[in-house]
Amino acid sequence: MYPKSFASDNHAGVHPAVLDAIAAANQGDAPAYGDDTWTAAFEEQAREVFGSAAQAFPVLNGAGANLVGLALMLGRYDAVICTGSAHIATHEAGASERLLGVKLMTVPTEDGKLRPADITSRLGGIGNPHESQPTVVSISQVTELGTCYTPDEIAALADTAHQNGLRLHVDGARLANAAAFLRCDLKAITTDAGVDVFSFGGTKNGALAAEAVVVVDDSLAHAVPFLRRQSLQLASKMRFISAQLSALLTDDLWRRNAGHANEMAERLADGLADIPGVSLAYPVEGNAVFATLPHAATETLRRRYLFHYWDEPAGTVRWMTAFDTTPEQVDDFLKDLHQSTTA
Repeated sequence: MYPKSFASDNHAGVHPAVLDAIAAANQGDAPAYGDDTWTAAFEEQAREVFGSAAQAFPVLNGAGANLVGLALMLGRYDAVICTGSAHIATHEAGASERLLGVKLMTVPTEDGKLRPADITSRLGGIGNPHESQPTVVSISQVTELGTCYTPDEIAALADTAHQNGLRLHVDGARLANAAAFLRCDLKAITTDAGVDVFSFGGTKNGALAAEAVVVVDDSLAHAVPFLRRQSLQLASKMRFISAQLSALLTDDLWRRNAGHANEMAERLADGLADIPGVSLAYPVEGNAVFATLPHAATETLRRRYLFHYWDEPAGTVRWMTAFDTTPEQVDDFLKDLHQSTTA
C-alpha cells in the first residue's frame, strides 16, 4: 500500500461511479471503434454540455488528445504559439515537434498564462518563407502553474487569434478544475469563449483512462476519425472510455470531483500560513499548490510522502490534490510539514 500521494492527481484511484459505469458497459458484445450505444450517448451529452456545435471524440490519453487536436489545424511548415511552461512544450517528449513536424513558438510568462500581446509578438514572420508560420495558439486550462484563465481572458485570446487568421486550442486536462474554481459551466470557458478545438480531461478527475477531443469548428471535424486512427488514439473497445466520460458528465460528477480536489488544495494552502519558512509560489486556483520551503524540510517530508520538486534550486515543490483526497490527509500532511520545518 502506497502512502498518500501529493505528487499528481494521476496517482489517485478511480471514482466508484466511473467504475460502476465501466462494469455496466461490460455486458455482452458491442460494436468496436465507437460504433456503440455508449459512445453515441457520450457524444450527445457532450453537445448538451459544450453546445450544439461541439463534436466530441474519445481518446486514450491527454498527450494523444493534444496531438490529435493540434494535428487538425496544422500544416507541415506551421507553428504553435504557447507558453514556455506549456505541457506540449515541456512534458510530452517533443511529441508535437517530432510527430507533427511543427515548431513551438514559446513565450515566457510569470503565471503560465498567455496574453493577446504575447500572440501578436510572434506574428512578425507571417508570410516570410524563411520562418515557420504561426497557425495555432495553444493554452492550458488549468495552466501548468495552477492558474486559471477567465472566460473573458480566453475570449480575448480567441479574438486576437481569429483576427490574425489563427485558431485557438485548449489543453483541457484539468478543464473541470478550472470551471469549478471559476464557478461557471464548461461551455463558458470553451465554446462560448471562441475556442476552436479543446480536450476534455477525465483521467485526472476520477476516470481510469479517458479523455476527449472536442471540435467546435465544423470545418475540422471530418478529419478527426482519420487522425485519431493514425495517431494510435482510436480505442477498439471504445465503449469503456465513453462510459467513463458519460459518468463524469452525468449529474455534474465532473464538478463535484474537481470542486472537492480544489477545496483540498485550498485547505492545504491555507494551512501554510502559520508554518515558518514556507510560502506560496503561485496563486492557488485549481488543485495544485506550489510552495517554496527549505530543502531540508522537503527532503524530510519526501521520506513520508510522494511529491516532486518544481524548481529544485529555488526550493519550490508542487503538491497536487485529487477527488479522493480527504481533509484528514491534508491535515496530517500539514502537521508533518510543520514538524519538518521546525526540526
